[in-house]
Amino acid sequence: MSVLPEFETLLVTRRDRLLTVAFNRPDVLNAFNATMHREVVEAMRFAASDPGSDVVLLTGEGRAFSAGGDLEHMENCIADPSLFEAEAADAKRLVFSLLDIEKPVIAKINGHAVGLGATIALFCDVIFAAETAKIGDPHVNVGLVAGDGGAVIWPQLIGFARAKEYLLTGDLIPAPEAAAIGLINHAVSAGDLDTRVDAFCDRLLAGATQAIRWTKTTVNIELKRVAHALMDPGMAYEALTQRSQAHRDAVQAIKTKITAKKS
Repeated sequence: MSVLPEFETLLVTRRDRLLTVAFNRPDVLNAFNATMHREVVEAMRFAASDPGSDVVLLTGEGRAFSAGGDLEHMENCIADPSLFEAEAADAKRLVFSLLDIEKPVIAKINGHAVGLGATIALFCDVIFAAETAKIGDPHVNVGLVAGDGGAVIWPQLIGFARAKEYLLTGDLIPAPEAAAIGLINHAVSAGDLDTRVDAFCDRLLAGATQAIRWTKTTVNIELKRVAHALMDPGMAYEALTQRSQAHRDAVQAIKTKITAKKS
């Protein structure tokens, strides 16, 4: 059995043939910095080739699945736009790592999934969320285009009209509502989340491995076609807004609000 990799921002564990990848920056609600961007891609590549697992589970340590972009990382990208260019490449690799992996990938949304955190969760194959969690992509609220996958996956799950409503407002959706409109599969009580997810993963593990993998592969052919068409222009538009005054003002406003709360 392969040795599990160690990461700075992720925790990778294995139970029988279930591989769990957990975002592990709980002090900042598992927000994405440059290291986490890179390490998630590396973790998914490991998961794809790992001979010791047949199902992959994505979740977050602590109170959140992922709060999306890290504020300090946003400031660094504003100061040095070349950092965002590297992040854009990582975002594309991340989306396709989730689409290309043959093993089923299950999302356990233990807390809020926001921005890139929501995108990653929604690209998983089956999504369970605690009823107390909220899901949303508020790129526009920080002056950015939702180019890192949100514009790809939201319309596929809930249709263009609903997707545009939520992407243009950045509103967060309570998990029960998200399940009702088809954005996620299941919203369950927080106390039952682990049991429900473990039971579903065990059901897949007991199934016909090749049939399950290749059914997913077949379903994803069309989704990959859409992603190939939209990811490059989406990231290009996001890069333009990353250099905008609106984005700089939004980041500064968030920083000022956080500072005021601490004082």
